[in-house]
Amino acid sequence: MSTPKDEIAQNAAQNTTALNPLLGGINRQELLGAVAMMLRSSVTNPVTTAKAMGKIASENTQILLGKSRREADKKDRRFKDPAWEHNPFYKRGMQAYLATQAHLHEWVGDIRMSELEHARAKFVMGMITDAMAPTNTLLGNPAATKRVVDSGGLSLLKGMKNLYDDLTKNGGLPSQVDKRPFKVGENLAVSKGAVVWKNEMLELIQYAPTTEKVYKTPILIIPPQINKFYAMDLTPMTSMVQFLLAMEQQTFVISWRNPKKEHRNWGLADYIDSLVQASEVVRKITKSPKLNVSGACSGGITTATFASLLAAAGDKRINAVTFMVCVLNPQKEDSDIGQIVSDGSLEIARKMSRARGILKGDDLARMFAWMRPNDLIWNYVVNNYLMGEDPPPYDVLFWNNDTTNLPAQLHSDYLDVALLQPFDHPGTVEVAGHVADLSKVTADAFVVAGLTDHITPWKACYRTPSLLGSKNIEFVLSSSGHLQSLINPPGNPKAKYFRSSVMKPTPDEWAASAEEHAGSWWPRWGEWLKARSGALKSAPQGVGNEAFPPLYAAPGRYVFND
Repeated sequence: MSTPKDEIAQNAAQNTTALNPLLGGINRQELLGAVAMMLRSSVTNPVTTAKAMGKIASENTQILLGKSRREADKKDRRFKDPAWEHNPFYKRGMQAYLATQAHLHEWVGDIRMSELEHARAKFVMGMITDAMAPTNTLLGNPAATKRVVDSGGLSLLKGMKNLYDDLTKNGGLPSQVDKRPFKVGENLAVSKGAVVWKNEMLELIQYAPTTEKVYKTPILIIPPQINKFYAMDLTPMTSMVQFLLAMEQQTFVISWRNPKKEHRNWGLADYIDSLVQASEVVRKITKSPKLNVSGACSGGITTATFASLLAAAGDKRINAVTFMVCVLNPQKEDSDIGQIVSDGSLEIARKMSRARGILKGDDLARMFAWMRPNDLIWNYVVNNYLMGEDPPPYDVLFWNNDTTNLPAQLHSDYLDVALLQPFDHPGTVEVAGHVADLSKVTADAFVVAGLTDHITPWKACYRTPSLLGSKNIEFVLSSSGHLQSLINPPGNPKAKYFRSSVMKPTPDEWAASAEEHAGSWWPRWGEWLKARSGALKSAPQGVGNEAFPPLYAAPGRYVFND
């Protein structure tokens, strides 16, 4: 049975930091402008405002008289304590909050504004009303009040200590994870292997075979630049690397360097050039003319650009390609993020990162937190400060908080992907030194999306197959969120996925024809890879070769580069 801490961690893990190219366009000044607009509207639309205030007053009167039937959503974890149902004081407080929240959102919907202004106003009002929840205060939270009494006030002292630590060491945001139990290279990222090649931008890690035979065609995993690579090798039980090794795959992973201001000019073209070099090393070590490649999230955008460049040059080294939770042609209507940004705000974001040299990982994490404040901020305010608990020790959240930066030029290039839509306009937009055209990429493709993924929504991921020139495409929909769709090893009793043998014109048509399968999608992918990995051969005795000897053990050194 899961504990409250387990629930907090699991819900936070549904909202891990990832690069949506539109995310950098969230502009603080424009959000403040949305607040100013709502304040002006309260004056310029007095009838609408008076109507909303009247509804709030009327329903609160019914609440005070005990005549309200308003209830919290059964899925709203904030009001699980029995006191919200049985204690008249707390019940009325909850009802008053829910009524006020509902009528304020209704008021915003009735204000005359443009579509973009409405989206921003709704977003800001959501932040305001989430912050207003009685559960975020000591007196308004029955569980926290009880904890004070039961602990003789010690929970308050511990909460104040936690608050002080976060103000001085965590940028003022509540800590999401107890980092003390985890250490990269000791209990995270422990698969055996070595860095066999490196340049200033990346380390190429080859993992040691665990089987007597291996398939001739190797696989190269290309992770996002905004996260560290070891999500693919988190723990032995959840390691995609170890799964691939068990499937007799020769497994290579890119570990990107965490860039600093002096690396501001690293752009997508530089990353692709490094991948070309790394893939050449993979081919020479394995003596295989071809390789399979896999990219996740923004690493999928990099992978697509890499594949497009090679196809434009007539280079056939990519045998098969996998895209995981990746949107190649992001549209503003895909997500909450896209609905509140404009082309102008994206340009402001570009100028800001250019001025600073990097888009800091901590800043990106902060943006993400405010996109999902109940799961990523207020849950922890309650747990850490009001309850006086340490945040949960959770490996996924440790990885998520091990942030990396994005060079200004790469950030700018990703913004261009959102603004210019190169993959949606084949043969017309130059990207990384070539005119992008995924229709020339004819390698077999495997595409994975997450049903509850709000960062790269599955229906947006479903557009990827139509961009490729591949004749053989497998699309799989995992039942999880963004990262959980990837860290989805066999043995999870809750895991399931959907697939259809035929690609349909629209995602809804595909969903109607898709069959549900119990378990992880990894085994299906593993068999798909085997069928595209050539013949079996004796496994090498070690990693690297005479030309590319092991430099130092996995997980390498760039993973520790802060």
